[in-house]
Amino acid sequence: MTGTVYLVGSGPGDPELLTVKAARLLEDADVVLHDKLPGPAILSEIPVAKREDVGKRAGGERTPQSDINARMVELAREGKDVVRLKGGDPFVFGRGGEEMVYLAERDVPFEVVPGISSAVAAPAAADIPVTHRDHASSVSFVTGHEDPTKEESAVDWQALAATGGTIVVLMGVGKLPDYTRALREAGMDSETPVALIEKGTRPGQRVATGTLDTIVEARDEVGIEPPAVTVIGGVAGVREETK
Repeated sequence: MTGTVYLVGSGPGDPELLTVKAARLLEDADVVLHDKLPGPAILSEIPVAKREDVGKRAGGERTPQSDINARMVELAREGKDVVRLKGGDPFVFGRGGEEMVYLAERDVPFEVVPGISSAVAAPAAADIPVTHRDHASSVSFVTGHEDPTKEESAVDWQALAATGGTIVVLMGVGKLPDYTRALREAGMDSETPVALIEKGTRPGQRVATGTLDTIVEARDEVGIEPPAVTVIGGVAGVREETK
């Protein structure tokens, strides 16, 4: 009998922000295939005997996506219930959509369990609302780490600059100079507030703030490292009103 694969979002890293359903599935699962992003506070609660690290980090050790896909199917066909544990939400730049289709094409039962995305949670933990009546009536979520096989970026920074809303960039620490320059060249005010939140909601959370002109320098001064979320727009300045 084929087991079920659960594509589970672990949230932004604070174990208290893990959903009740996610916690139950982690307890009941036969195997947990996890990324790096759930963080040690969540991963340490999973028995070592049933967890497998299939994480990926830019520039570091990687598990090919094809291997992850094959492993999910293999375990399920052994009759095991599998939690595929991801950081944030599995459908927000988490490749959960690809994995869902792969499972469906092979008639493997699956269920998607949403998680709190760091795109919203990390700014909130730094006192930054992604929408605000005075500053932004829309928000755009953008990846700062596109598929390296693409010949050109699919992100239209000129269109984003024209929205007047909040731009939230995930996985964009290294590319920060590139997209802040692209936004300035697209006509966005160089004094637009920007914030970088490292390890949002977790112990060791750090925040660097500045403008489109100064945020790269602020990043380097604070020493911000991945995982981090970038917030661009007037909402990034609201944080200062709470101090």
